[in-house]
Amino acid sequence: MRIFDTNVQELKYKVLMEVAYQTWLGNDSFAVFNEIANEIVKKGEPPMSCCIYKDRAIVAERIRIALGGNKDNPNVIQVIDIACDECPEAGHTVTDLCRGCVAHRCADACKLGAIYFDDEQMAHIDKSKCVECGKCADVCPYGAIANFKRPCERACKFDAISMAEGGEAQIDNDKCVACGACVYQCPFGATLDTSSIVDVIRTIMGSENNTKYKVYAMVAPAIASQFTYAKLEQVVTAIKELGFYMVTEAALGADMVAYDEAQELIEKDFLTSSCCPAFVRYIKTRFPELTDHISHNLSPMATLGKFIKEHDPDAKIVFIGPCTAKKAEIKQGHVKDYIDYVLTFEELQALIDSKDIIVEELPETSLDEASYFGRIFARSGGVTAAVEEAVKELNPEGFVFNPIVCDGVDKCKPALMRASKGLMKDYNFIEGMICSGGCIGGAGCLTHGPANKKEVEEYGKESSAETIKSAIDRAEEQGL
Repeated sequence: MRIFDTNVQELKYKVLMEVAYQTWLGNDSFAVFNEIANEIVKKGEPPMSCCIYKDRAIVAERIRIALGGNKDNPNVIQVIDIACDECPEAGHTVTDLCRGCVAHRCADACKLGAIYFDDEQMAHIDKSKCVECGKCADVCPYGAIANFKRPCERACKFDAISMAEGGEAQIDNDKCVACGACVYQCPFGATLDTSSIVDVIRTIMGSENNTKYKVYAMVAPAIASQFTYAKLEQVVTAIKELGFYMVTEAALGADMVAYDEAQELIEKDFLTSSCCPAFVRYIKTRFPELTDHISHNLSPMATLGKFIKEHDPDAKIVFIGPCTAKKAEIKQGHVKDYIDYVLTFEELQALIDSKDIIVEELPETSLDEASYFGRIFARSGGVTAAVEEAVKELNPEGFVFNPIVCDGVDKCKPALMRASKGLMKDYNFIEGMICSGGCIGGAGCLTHGPANKKEVEEYGKESSAETIKSAIDRAEEQGL
């Protein structure tokens, strides 16, 4: 049975699982590096790189990332230099489709003299003169000039990745929004999100079966589209088997946010959503003039974390979801007191398997805290539907809700550009999700299949709460 989309994901999972296994035993992963390396990179099997020795050196770097990464680098997305294939420099290049023609239209189109020819009349590009305008590619009758981009650079819509002097990828932390697109797209797994898996295990063990303090697992609603080999209720049981005191729905926090965001929108008459940390950072770094229009509500994760800690101040809370940007979010001053650690679904799978838990053989534990609308926050359009429902429940006189839904940077950017220039008079709410499809397209998902939206929708319909307000009221009465 294949759980992951790619072999890179599987390699990442294997290292995380071995690190987790050794941590449960009380071992330091670097102290038992040989055991982990021998398990990941077996003798006699074809090496993934040039040789078994480089493979094991890469494993060592992956262990370092699994232990939190380079502490001097604040970014949760980091590069393993030795794993980077040092792809060719990005930009326009002449391919072997060049026929050495007589017309030389490419040279005529280039006003900087960057095109030159060898003895066989084959075209070449002088990179010291080229400005990547693409005019040569436009006029080539054979389409022989291609605009090459490294996979990581192509995946990053924020121009945060470039080539370092040594040829390896480097990340500009000022531009990076920690969306993790480069993590999922790098064919060599050279970009990785740092992990707190060891800290989570130590926190669980330190609770002494939740007697010293209670450890809560907060699952994102996108979980409904993951772990397709078992029932969601069995996954919830598996999480409890890991030693968590309780499993809660981040979707309840989404209900709370939707209700408060609707009230804020009615008061201000124009808002952008605040649930996607990558989208919020994108606004603050690229469209700072819109910062005051970002909803002042915390994200659903932080909102529910605050609610739990108000009822249980000693609680330790681990958010589990599809998002790498959540790892950056919990470092922020207004969030760090509410959420202790973040794990992705990839890391949860490794954690479960490190304890040899057979999920599909477990009994079922149901979740029923959130409304339908809180649960569909996981997919694009879900936030808008929830805020619209909350507006209806609040029933303000004369207020008209006019939203625009954006998922993926290519859709978010033009909407924000128009808003920044005051050209969004027809709309009063922008829902922004950096990942295509919404949270179900997050980099930390096990799989990125097309059925994800449908599964989240079905999960939402299973809720017993008839309204957003009824879900919130029930939580406040019961205190979870």
